[in-house]
Amino acid sequence: MTMVKLNQPARPFGPLLDEWFQEFPSFIGREVSQALPHAPVNIVETNEAYHLEMIAPGRSKEDFKVTLENGLLTIAFNKKPDEKNPDLKMIRKEFNLASFKRTFTVDEKIDGANIQAKYEAGLLKLLLPKKNVEKPHPREITIQ
Repeated sequence: MTMVKLNQPARPFGPLLDEWFQEFPSFIGREVSQALPHAPVNIVETNEAYHLEMIAPGRSKEDFKVTLENGLLTIAFNKKPDEKNPDLKMIRKEFNLASFKRTFTVDEKIDGANIQAKYEAGLLKLLLPKKNVEKPHPREITIQ
């Protein structure tokens, strides 16, 4: 049996750089959507409506703009510029409230005049009600 001795390499850049390299694989893996400049959404369909929830913590409802035009639902968030404070020095920045815009194609079954939106607890919730389309009733056809 041969014993192999391994030397630990020097770490001149300290623990902050070590943490960055440890977290690097998660950035390029399944968590890449968290690094993109848009907010993720969940969309659920019921018999009466579609429910869209967009996670967007740390924002205010006044900064959102929701529009419906030509069958496209657009949700935009415009970030106001940060006020610079010369006394503050950023040590580490792991999140950014960047501006974004998401656009979704809306089905013609949606009643665009009655779409509702509210922002609470970091979630932008949209209710997209379906139009009341009367289903054709079966009828008996007489054979001549």
